[in-house]
Amino acid sequence: MNTGSVESPAHPGALAAWWLAARPRTLTVSLVPVAVGTAVAARLGPLVVGYAVAAAATALLLQLATNWINDYADFERGADGADRLGPPRAAAQGWIAPGALRRAAGGALAAAATIGIVLVVKVDWILLIPGALAVLAAWAYTAGPWPLGYHALGDLAVFLFFGLFAVVGSAYLHTSSVSAVALGAAVVIGALATLVLAVNNLRDREQDERAGKRTLAVRMGEEPARRYAQGLIAAAYLGLGGIAVAGGGLPAALLPLLSAPLALRLVRLLRRAAGPDLNPGLAGAAQLQLVFGALLALGLLVGG
Repeated sequence: MNTGSVESPAHPGALAAWWLAARPRTLTVSLVPVAVGTAVAARLGPLVVGYAVAAAATALLLQLATNWINDYADFERGADGADRLGPPRAAAQGWIAPGALRRAAGGALAAAATIGIVLVVKVDWILLIPGALAVLAAWAYTAGPWPLGYHALGDLAVFLFFGLFAVVGSAYLHTSSVSAVALGAAVVIGALATLVLAVNNLRDREQDERAGKRTLAVRMGEEPARRYAQGLIAAAYLGLGGIAVAGGGLPAALLPLLSAPLALRLVRLLRRAAGPDLNPGLAGAAQLQLVFGALLALGLLVGG
């Protein structure tokens, strides 16, 4: 009988196992907000290239740490069982020992914190607050005594740290100010980053519920979770009007519309697909955020 679960793949090599544990298809989720925030800053004045590179490295390290923590923590909590519908996870498959994932995540968090402290010292001590919260959230997302992802707070965390803080913070590094354009861009990019998690949690809703992982999709139920994911897409496109009103310029409001075919394809998938049939939707959500974000960044630069 076909249960819909993913068959166990052959054991990859060590490097391939770590690459898969990094979840490469979604790593751009952390880099897009940095690119958009940097484009916002470019409208207002000169950029410091070192700050942009440091911000991108910090964001990527935080996402890697979050992914590795999620891998071993979900395995230890029993959320990644034999009925898993998504891509195989390293700890659950025995590819990488949970302890090794913990150490790698700790190293990534330490590296991110180190870069962040350098930026705090060079730019503004106020950045210490979102930076410290980001490091804490990366650990507390699925680890610790009260993991955010298990209590329906994962979506809010993603919106804040892959949207609001990442975009606004990346712009602040160069401008030392918070603009309406940065806030508007943060909302639309945060909505699409959250969409990636929303699709993931919709796919895993039944398995998460059995494992006691009370994601927002579990609390909502299947149909509301589908509408919620589609609503995030709508919010991103509607938010482009706000960016234009805030002074982002028409190119910033219009160029991202070129990504609409990707959005429509994803909306159609979200209307009917379930379980493993949503796997293409997860990659599609990450692709939508990447293309939308690249076009938004380009529009901000052209419109500047």
